[in-house]
Amino acid sequence: MQPKIVEMNMDELEDVLRRAEAKQFRDEDYESIKTVFQSYVCLLELLKAKNTSIARLRKILFGVKTEKTEAVLGSEPDTETSPSCEEGAGPDSSCETDTETTLKNDLPKPRQGHGRNGADEYEGAEKIDVPHESLQPGDACPECGEGTVYETSRPGVLVRITGQSPLQAQVYKLQKLRCSLCGKVFTAEPPEGIGTRKYDATAGSMIALLKYGSGLPFNRLQGLQGNLGIPLPASTQWDIIHTQARHLEPVFAELLRQGAQGDVVYNDDSGVRILALMGKRAKQKTSAEDAAAGIAKEKSRSGLFTSGIVSTREGRRIALFFSGRKHAGENLKDVLAERAAALAPPIQMCDALSRNLPAELETIVANCLAHGRRQFVEVAERFPEECRHVLEALAAVYRNDAIVRERNLSPEARLEYHQAHSSPIMEELHTWLDRQFEDRLVEPNSALGGAITYLLKHWEKLTLFLRVPGAPLDNNICERALKKVILHRKNSLFYKTENGAQVGDLFMSLIYTCELCGANPFDYLTELERHAGELSSNPQDWMPWNYRETLDSSCSASASAPAR
Repeated sequence: MQPKIVEMNMDELEDVLRRAEAKQFRDEDYESIKTVFQSYVCLLELLKAKNTSIARLRKILFGVKTEKTEAVLGSEPDTETSPSCEEGAGPDSSCETDTETTLKNDLPKPRQGHGRNGADEYEGAEKIDVPHESLQPGDACPECGEGTVYETSRPGVLVRITGQSPLQAQVYKLQKLRCSLCGKVFTAEPPEGIGTRKYDATAGSMIALLKYGSGLPFNRLQGLQGNLGIPLPASTQWDIIHTQARHLEPVFAELLRQGAQGDVVYNDDSGVRILALMGKRAKQKTSAEDAAAGIAKEKSRSGLFTSGIVSTREGRRIALFFSGRKHAGENLKDVLAERAAALAPPIQMCDALSRNLPAELETIVANCLAHGRRQFVEVAERFPEECRHVLEALAAVYRNDAIVRERNLSPEARLEYHQAHSSPIMEELHTWLDRQFEDRLVEPNSALGGAITYLLKHWEKLTLFLRVPGAPLDNNICERALKKVILHRKNSLFYKTENGAQVGDLFMSLIYTCELCGANPFDYLTELERHAGELSSNPQDWMPWNYRETLDSSCSASASAPAR
């Protein structure tokens, strides 16, 4: 629980204490004292944690500020050259002021918008054509009486947004007629296409999207639906999506197989709570179950993780999530076991933790430059000039990478660009980092010394983008994917069982892959459920990027088939 910040000055606090001594509490005093005690207990728990530093505590209490260079360093000094050039950078270095200006000018200008969406942005809205109430193309002009009216290429547009329940219901009252003589009952047939299922395919898709895509717990959706007069118990929600998850397992398996063929794989961990694996429940697992799980020394590992893996290949990105006792490296090993033997080892982007590496499998490891940069962000207030030098050098590298993305260069052309423009910056930065220790300008055991040591220790993996085509700079794409996990954890708090965690992983993987590919996750999950019988035979035709083509070809085949 995050401590609640209460704005009170010393005078107000002394007033509360005086009323406490006189035993004359006001109603608001009880709330203030309760909040103070709760925050006190929370702070004690945070201070007991071994990884809670003052900087981390400040972030927990007051929130995380942006890590952009301008926000961390403030305005640049009023000098003709930047600090990156004061240490003797050569004339060919890309850190010169005029080169920085050129890089900035090459970047696309930020889009200036007003925050409102045009009609074209409402792709999922129902489109309704409204003809003119009295005129048709070719009619005489009612104004001048001589000309004729014609239809313009751009119609007038009116956007109308209405509110409704996330899950709606229709009650069909089927008329019944009984014969007065024989007693035979005749019941009206339901409208065409209604069927006998109480819950349509769209119901499970909406529940899954709200739960695993937007972090809305079952009990909150139950309360919302109840308030709107369409009851939907939490247990019923689980039954619906659990059944749908079993239908989607072939697609998830195919998604995993295709993810294993990626050119670049990103992986990282985040915490998760699975009640069945926590406390006394965890001790009920037999040693046979532990061995079947393939985890050595299960009793010595108490942590629970959700691993996020993002695979990129041929411009497509696939997101996979796995929850349990395994670390990101172990889950990545399971994924890469599906990789074709003829393919070269993939580039793996992760942070420098050893648990992120897949044992017994070869990958070309790159470390996250953003993690190394963050080491300096955290100490920038204490060492502003030194951190300015590092952060501005890395900012120039990221500007180069932004130019590469804007120009949509191939991996080989991107490598050449970075070697020409980013390599001199990184070489100068490496020399500067070495000199801080060699000239005893920085104490190795200080916070700044630790940040410098991190960069130097992992330099080869941090600069893989200067040697290998396609190597990324950072692991931000995986960090963004894990926000799905964090959103669910903040709202639903935990999974009850391992099976529940696997269902969540399946839906999160499909939903976030749709978002990465620009597909509509609600439409995708609905169509998969409607064609559940076809998924196991050809799951490769039901990926987020090609399922619409499969549907179109199926409709075309049905239309061309001769009528019987």
